[in-house]
Amino acid sequence: MICRFASMRRVPRGTTVVLAGDSTDFVYFVLNGSLKVLVGDEDGREVILTLLGQGDVFGEMGVVDDSPRSATVTAAGSTDLVVFSQADFRRILQEDFDVCLRLMGKLANRLRDADRKIESLALLDVYGRVARLLLEMAETVDGRKVIRKRLSKNDIAKMIGASREMVSRVMKDLATRGLIQDTPAGVVLEAGLGETD
Repeated sequence: MICRFASMRRVPRGTTVVLAGDSTDFVYFVLNGSLKVLVGDEDGREVILTLLGQGDVFGEMGVVDDSPRSATVTAAGSTDLVVFSQADFRRILQEDFDVCLRLMGKLANRLRDADRKIESLALLDVYGRVARLLLEMAETVDGRKVIRKRLSKNDIAKMIGASREMVSRVMKDLATRGLIQDTPAGVVLEAGLGETD
């Protein structure tokens, strides 16, 4: 049923898919690739709210509350999207309760993530914020915590509200202490990393 409303869109790296302040026109489902959700100010400063990947949905909040886009979404790499018009997405929500429940689950997860970020900013120093972000991004591979996504120190800084220089210092110290290790498979996290949080 959903497929008849969908269209496909491929976006190259660096493409702005959604611009903060624009009216809501489409909802997007990420088939593959990665995107950054950003907010910024007039001085060009940016904060990365989250990273999106396969299976994530964005643009749906404006469908629910009819408000303009709250953030800008840009492709961090070549990305394939499934696109629904606002009207079609509303029709899907009205006709399919399971889709509605899944959407509410995604929104609840996003709210929990926002709560954790607020807590980190309020209660943790830069060391703790870096450690928490690394732990949140890691997945378990062969019994070890590994971050497969390649993130620049600049992106990490924008995600935790710190300077790039401070993030570089913390990452270097974590590596020196043997708490993180850069490998071809990604950044491997050691068990003691959580103790810096």
